[in-house]
Amino acid sequence: MTNRSLTLSKPSAESFCSIELTGSKSESNRALILNALSKGKVGIRNLSLADDTAVMQESLKNATDHVPLINIGPAGTAMRFLSAYFAVTGTETTLTGTERMKQRPIGILVNALRELGAIVDYAEEEGFPPLAFHKGFNQKNNKINIRGNVSSQYITALLLVAAALPEGLELNIEGELTSRPYVEMTLSMLSEAGISYQWKENVILIPSQDFGDALITVEPDWSAASYWYSIAALSDAASIKLPWLKKSSLQGDSRASSIMEHFGVSTEFTDSGIEISKVPTGIKGDLFDLKDCPDLAQTVIVCSAALGHNATFTGLETLKIKETDRIAALQNELGKIGVTLHEDNGFYHLDCSGLHFPETVRIDTYEDHRMAMAFAPLALKIPNVIIEDPAVVGKSYPSFWNDLEKAGFFIIDN
Repeated sequence: MTNRSLTLSKPSAESFCSIELTGSKSESNRALILNALSKGKVGIRNLSLADDTAVMQESLKNATDHVPLINIGPAGTAMRFLSAYFAVTGTETTLTGTERMKQRPIGILVNALRELGAIVDYAEEEGFPPLAFHKGFNQKNNKINIRGNVSSQYITALLLVAAALPEGLELNIEGELTSRPYVEMTLSMLSEAGISYQWKENVILIPSQDFGDALITVEPDWSAASYWYSIAALSDAASIKLPWLKKSSLQGDSRASSIMEHFGVSTEFTDSGIEISKVPTGIKGDLFDLKDCPDLAQTVIVCSAALGHNATFTGLETLKIKETDRIAALQNELGKIGVTLHEDNGFYHLDCSGLHFPETVRIDTYEDHRMAMAFAPLALKIPNVIIEDPAVVGKSYPSFWNDLEKAGFFIIDN
């Protein structure tokens, strides 16, 4: 957290621009683990410029250099994926992070790794980072049961290392699988890396096998694209080109294109990417299930609020254990424009009856990159939007503020 803030004001003209997005953080972090496990046989092109990806790269290098304490900061993906990697490779190190990271539960993953034969200890509080990893991995089990409603990153972490296990892995997913597209992304990338698998009903089976020679090309980040959809939705008119995004994307957040149709944004898919435009249709839809794309939740909820559209959202169970408690953060900041978000048995109701646009609003970001970027488009409705701790966007989209300036937004560095 810093004392720095930015003041945003809307462009003097409508948004007609072309923005090149960084590579997907989700794809990049998976690719880095595959590259490490394959000892370089799996190459990577268009790696994300996100802080989280740089942290993953540096941490893997530190592990090779036998660094005894590796600090991944606020990078939750790195914590989960590296935990599995260090555990099954018998890497001797301790993995830690920020104070918030030490509050994010990891016991489900640690229990699974211990069942497989890993030697992992909690360095401080039981069930939470930091984690101490030790040499001597000896696989004693190849069947793991895990609940489908936990973070998909636990499941992905296990799947990424499965082929490197002497006896492979049979993963039994209990109950409904939330964030399913992230698991599908993982399996698709494993396939690209030459790994065969079987997925029948609730069981994923990955035999022990060698990686093939492969080059994984990372697609631009659909999560980053979602903020431009929100900008289009809140504009009077807009046409924004986002090169190299694909309709047949591995990323669950590609659902932004269909979700944002409800808010008057159309998507044209071309050979070179997408073009999104504001279209003069009314807002449609009042129930949105975001369980397959929880990282879109803040963007969609804030966009709906700014348009004064009452709606109900489901599938938000994992938001409370993200970089911050995203539900509480949304409730606090939406309250500044008179909007409420309240829960009723897993249904989150957005009430815009008190919506108002003050001359100036100050948005706290809670050390959460998505809070900063989800609320930035409010500058199209409010003359002065002050974003606290703007550097937090580096976690996934370092060029976000520069790209807003390219689109004509006025930004004052306070």
